[in-house]
Amino acid sequence: MTERSYHHGDLHRAVLDAALDVIGTDGPAAISMRDLARRAGVSHAAPAHHFGDKSGLLTAIAVDGFSLLAEYLTKAVGRPDELRELGVAYVRFAIDHPAHFEVMFRRDLCHDDAPELVAARERTAGLLRGGVDTVATGDDSRPAVLAAWSLAHGFATLWQGGSIERDADPAESFRAVSRHLFTRPD
Repeated sequence: MTERSYHHGDLHRAVLDAALDVIGTDGPAAISMRDLARRAGVSHAAPAHHFGDKSGLLTAIAVDGFSLLAEYLTKAVGRPDELRELGVAYVRFAIDHPAHFEVMFRRDLCHDDAPELVAARERTAGLLRGGVDTVATGDDSRPAVLAAWSLAHGFATLWQGGSIERDADPAESFRAVSRHLFTRPD
C-alpha cells in the first residue's frame, strides 16, 4: 500500500470523513479502523495511532458534531421566537449531518467523560438553556429544557427514520408542531 503523506490536520479529517461515510451507509457498528485506514489511504496503524481506538474515533465524531450543532444553534440566538428557531436549527442540523447525529447521543459509543466531549455538549446545552430562558417561568428550567430538547430531537429522529411524511419542509413542519403544542388558545 502506498501511504499518502498528510500535513497537519489532514489525517484527522480524512479518517473522520471516511468514518462518517461508513456510518451514513451502514451505521456505527460497521466502523473498522483497518477499513478506515484503507479508505483514507494510510497505514493500518495510523487511525489507531491518531484516535487510540474506535471509541476515540467516535468521540471525535461526536465532538465535531456538537461543534457543528452549536454553529447551527448560534444562528438562531436572538431571533424572534428564539426557542422555536433553536428547535428548527436542531432539526436542520440532524437532517444535514445524519451520521454525526447518530453518534452524538449514543454515550455507549464514545469516551463519555472525554473533556473535549463534555465541553462540546455543555456548549450546545447552554445555547438550548438560553432559548428556554426566553420563555420559561419559575426557578427550575430543567423540565422546560428537557421538553424542548425532546421535541426537537424526537421530531428529527422521526423525520430521519421516515416516520413523518416528507411532503413538506422539515423546518415548517417543526414550526407547525411546536406552535400546535405551545400556543395557547385565546
